[in-house]
Amino acid sequence: MMKKLAIAIATASTLSAASLAQAEAFDTAVGELDVSMTATLATDYIWRGQSQTAGVGAVQGSLDIGHESGLYVGAWASNIDADAFGGSSVEIDYYVGYGADITDNISYDLSWNTYTYPGAGGNLDNVDEWILGFGVYGVDLAVKYAYDPSSALYYSAGYGFDLPAGFGLGFHVGYADTKDELNAPTDTSENYTDWAITVSKEILGLDTALMYSDTNIKSSTCDAWYGKSSYCSSNFTLSVSKSF
Repeated sequence: MMKKLAIAIATASTLSAASLAQAEAFDTAVGELDVSMTATLATDYIWRGQSQTAGVGAVQGSLDIGHESGLYVGAWASNIDADAFGGSSVEIDYYVGYGADITDNISYDLSWNTYTYPGAGGNLDNVDEWILGFGVYGVDLAVKYAYDPSSALYYSAGYGFDLPAGFGLGFHVGYADTKDELNAPTDTSENYTDWAITVSKEILGLDTALMYSDTNIKSSTCDAWYGKSSYCSSNFTLSVSKSF
C-alpha cells in the first residue's frame, strides 16, 4: 500500500523537490488507511520549470489519505506570488485518484485535480486537470490534461536511482502544450520544455533536496505571462521536508 500511495502522490502533486517519507497505517471498518502529513520549506516553488513565488521562499504542506484498495484523496498548499495570481497569495490543490500495480515493475495511477487560488480577482479561474501516470521499471511517465478553463496538455518523464552514502539522483523532463485546440489550433507560442536534476539525501530525519531546473521559454513570452522574465529562468532550489 505504501508503494501505491507514494506513486500516486508523486503523480498528482505539484511538489517538485519534496518526497513522501512515511505514512501512518490505521485499521478501520472499511479497510486499512495510510495517512501522511508533509511540511516543506523551499527556497522557491517551481511548477513545471516556472517559479510561482517570484524567486522567494515557499512554505508548503500536504495531507494525504490512501485506502488499501488504491483509492486516495489529498490536499496540498503553498504560498505564491500575489502579483502573478490576481492578488491571491495562496494556492490550494485538491485531488482524488486511484493507483494500482499491474506487475511488480509496472503500476498506474489516475487522478482528478483542482488547483484553487483563494481571493484571486480578475480573470484568474480555478484549474481542473486529469492526470494519468505510469511507473515502468523505475521510470515515471505522466500525461496531464487541463480541461477547464482552457485545454492544455503536459507530458513528463522522470527517473531516479540511489547513489552511495545515502544520496539519490533524479531526472525530469516535461513538455507543455498549452494551446487551446478548440479556440486557437494554430497558436503554439505557449508550448515549452522544462527539465530538472535533483540530488536528495535524508539528513537528521529530514528529506533534503537540491534541484536545478530550467525551461526553453523565451524571456519575452515569460514577461507576457507574468510581467517578469525571471519566472522562467534557470533555478537552483533547496528544500527540506518532514513527513508525519
